[in-house]
Amino acid sequence: QVQLVESGGGLVQPGGSLRLACVVSGASLDRYPIGWFRQAPGREREGVSCISTRDGIKYYEDSVKGRATISRDNSKNTVYLQINSLKPEDTADYYCATPGMYGACPIEPSNYKYWGQGTQITVSS
Repeated sequence: QVQLVESGGGLVQPGGSLRLACVVSGASLDRYPIGWFRQAPGREREGVSCISTRDGIKYYEDSVKGRATISRDNSKNTVYLQINSLKPEDTADYYCATPGMYGACPIEPSNYKYWGQGTQITVSS
């Protein structure tokens, strides 16, 4: 059984930074791509970033490009998402997920089979 557990969210002032962590159990990171998603109140879940299995190719949603960095530590089975220069519009629940199959990062959330419980980021002064 694949399980994902997020941590690292919190309350931060605009312009601040946070690093989210996603600990994966039941699977190794060199087999499954890991994506980060977020969902703000009243909005649909959207993809933020993803790191694929093949060559560790990284993807970023336009609103976080230049501010976010996704990385993985295979020895800890953990994927990180660092977001800098946080904005109020980054406020959301953040989730990590995996499609549970080898390959590139799917775009649609519906193609991800396993999800963590989420961690909340609130950006406010």
